Amino acid sequence: MARGGRRQRTGERPAGAALAGTLPLATPAGAPTIARLKLSIAACLPLLLLGACVRAPANSNPMAEAPLALAPAVDLQRFMGRWYVIANIPYFGERGYVGSYVEYAQRPDGGIDDLFFGHKGGFDAPLDKKTLKDRVVAGTNNARWRASPFWPVSFPYLILYVDPDYQYALVGYPDKRWGWVFARSPDISDDVYQQLLMRFYTQGYDISRFERVPQTKTQVGRAGFQAP
Repeated sequence: MARGGRRQRTGERPAGAALAGTLPLATPAGAPTIARLKLSIAACLPLLLLGACVRAPANSNPMAEAPLALAPAVDLQRFMGRWYVIANIPYFGERGYVGSYVEYAQRPDGGIDDLFFGHKGGFDAPLDKKTLKDRVVAGTNNARWRASPFWPVSFPYLILYVDPDYQYALVGYPDKRWGWVFARSPDISDDVYQQLLMRFYTQGYDISRFERVPQTKTQVGRAGFQAP
């Protein structure tokens, strides 16, 4: 679920137009659509794959080499909707965002719309939006997805845990460099947060790398929370 793809601010032009406006390569006005697509991919692919090409940091967890275990089964209808980003392992795609959340919605073609919202740099900043298209990998009981900012780029999205009431969820990445703690509420107790982190620990994650995402102005600057 690495979010290095399309970004727009709510109320601005569509994501595709916003992306085109930021491309470093000039495109002749009369260029065919396919040529424009190739230029878009050529320009954006290095940025999107930057995180995937860098070796994951050293992991001191004694279970670091153990493969991740997916959630036994995920009810897609119950999983859809809004999830607040309670914590993550900071990375380029979401660094500096506060009040962030994701929204999932199933599409008629079987895919999933994956929308990320957040304020870059502080709560007074406009609400930004990033759009991805996800699909469920067959034979995984809906626990393994592929998230794509645009064809043909996609990233693995692994649902490691969801509680019986679908109030909390943990999402991981195969080499454990990235991870997310989601909740239906923008704030959770420290006890619940620590319990969720321990689930990551038993999967071999270095939980010291997780930082909470401020969901209110009062959380900015507190220990354990990311700085905008």
